[in-house]
Amino acid sequence: MDEARVAVVTGGGTGIGRAVAAVLAKQAEVVILGRRVEVLQRTAAELGVRWRQADVTRRADVEAAVEWIVNEVGPTIGVLVNNAGFVRAVGDGASLAAAERVWDEVVDANLKGAFLMAWAVLPHLPRPGGRIVNVSSIAAFSGTGGVYTTAKAGVVGLTYWLARDLGGQGITINAVVPGFIEGTEFFGGSLTPAGRERRVGQIPAGRPGRPEEAAVAYLASPEAAYVNGEIHHVNGGWLFGR
Repeated sequence: MDEARVAVVTGGGTGIGRAVAAVLAKQAEVVILGRRVEVLQRTAAELGVRWRQADVTRRADVEAAVEWIVNEVGPTIGVLVNNAGFVRAVGDGASLAAAERVWDEVVDANLKGAFLMAWAVLPHLPRPGGRIVNVSSIAAFSGTGGVYTTAKAGVVGLTYWLARDLGGQGITINAVVPGFIEGTEFFGGSLTPAGRERRVGQIPAGRPGRPEEAAVAYLASPEAAYVNGEIHHVNGGWLFGR
């Protein structure tokens, strides 16, 4: 990766985003985006990267963040990693209004945010050589995540669309599909020892994945220049690619 380029990682303060930022920081000027200032400040100090507070579901935040990056960090954004998102369930018996609120929050965070970031960054990607890596989820293929499943399946569709439209410009757009990855905030402290054991028991690799194993760095690298529109499963064999 050209060291003069900038790599932007949304949701870069913790988990997979943090691990990706750490790897990319060896090759480029990295900017992590997120909503929690304290988390961003701590991670940026530990990794030696730049940070900017931004809620990627808000167009004004996205526009302001990208404008700041190209003016203050570097005009060429070589890599965008769309990692921001979260899971929230619609409770049994929830009212339609409550279900709608969950839908809007989860779809916005996981899908709309990825679209807004990609669209905002697009004018600043090099041609050829630009990279967008979207983070989907095994839930998109297993159907086990409720609204989150729908949003992450949408990320797959977004990846296909952009890859087809932009591939001719030398820009690649791919997605990674993590399975059970420890060291993230995905479960929010709700995963019990029994739940962990049950999940690990379904994985042929016999263990959870680690955030640094998400394969994002490869898809962002020059070696992946001929990889476009791929959905890269990272789950230890829990669910084979489709």
